[in-house]
This record gives sequence, C-alpha cells and structure tokens, in this order.
Amino acid sequence: MKCDIILAGVGGQGILSIATILGAAALRDNLHLKQAEVHGMSQRGGDVMSCLRLSSSPIASDLIPTGKADLIVALEPMEALRHIGWLSPQGRVVTSTVPFVNIPNYPDREKILGLLSRLPNVTAFDMEEVAKAKATLRASNMVLLGAAAPYIDLSPEKIEAGIETIFSPKGEKMVQTNIAAFRAGREIALSLQ
Repeated sequence: MKCDIILAGVGGQGILSIATILGAAALRDNLHLKQAEVHGMSQRGGDVMSCLRLSSSPIASDLIPTGKADLIVALEPMEALRHIGWLSPQGRVVTSTVPFVNIPNYPDREKILGLLSRLPNVTAFDMEEVAKAKATLRASNMVLLGAAAPYIDLSPEKIEAGIETIFSPKGEKMVQTNIAAFRAGREIALSLQ
C-alpha cells in the first residue's frame, strides 16, 4: 500500500486536523507515515499545504515529488488548482467548490470550476452546504475528508477512530458531529462514483 496525498487550503480551514486524523488512522493500521507542512501566512488567511505519505513500506522522504501525488484534497478550489502540478496522471482531486475569497483579485469562480471540470478524476461539491445540513459549518473539513476516504486505502472505521482520538478532548458531542460530517461526505463521494 502506498498513498501520497496533498492536503491544501487556507489557514483556519482544518487542513492540519485532516492530516492528524489520517496520521492517527494510519498508525492504527501499522502503516509508515511521513508528513510535511507549509503554513505560509496561515494565521492571516494564507495558503496551507501538507504532504502526507502513507505506505506499508518505509518512506524515505516526507515530500511528494512533482507529478507523483495520488490524491489532492482541497478545501478550496483555487488551492486545488495551485497544487495540480503534484498530481500523477492517474491521480484524483477531491475539492470543495466554495471559494475562500481572501485576496482582492481572486479569480472568477466559474473559470476555476471550469478548469477543474476538465481534469479526468475530480470529485467536486459544495462541502459547506453538506456540513450545514448534516452537522455544522465548522465540520466542513470532515465532509471533505469523508469524500476523500474512498480513495485512501484506510478503512472508514480507522478514520472514524482517528476522528474520535483527535476530537475526544472536546467532548462526545464534538466527536459525533465530526463523524456525522465525515459519513455525509463519504456518502456523497460514493454516490458520485
């Protein structure tokens, strides 16, 4: 098993929470894992990117080479396009269609979505709408994690255990809210296959 994942978004969207949950799930599965993060101006709404490498064999580097990522998980559509150079020809993009407009010259949303729609393996939807309907807007990142789950060789149960590990200090209600959001995102991805 080998899965190289680029996690991309804007500071405060929950990229590092996703990385931590997947890391906890991988450790439960006795997998090797390496992670590298680029925070930029994350506390001021800047981009955040994390390389997450999972494997059943030892991993030499924590950075994913250009053109070798199996999956790009983006909480924001422009960030998906920003990192597209890392995607392998057979790779998949899982992204929100909701822009996080944090710069005055943010590109036209329809143009961004049009560029994404031309890629061969894209799962794109409004994660915020799903999060509001099934859990809470603050769990949007868990909706996207759920949508990415079918493309990661980890069982949903192990990922849910990772969610429980990360959110249990905040109480059982927080754990259940985030698991509900994860399950909603996974259902959407499975229905779009």
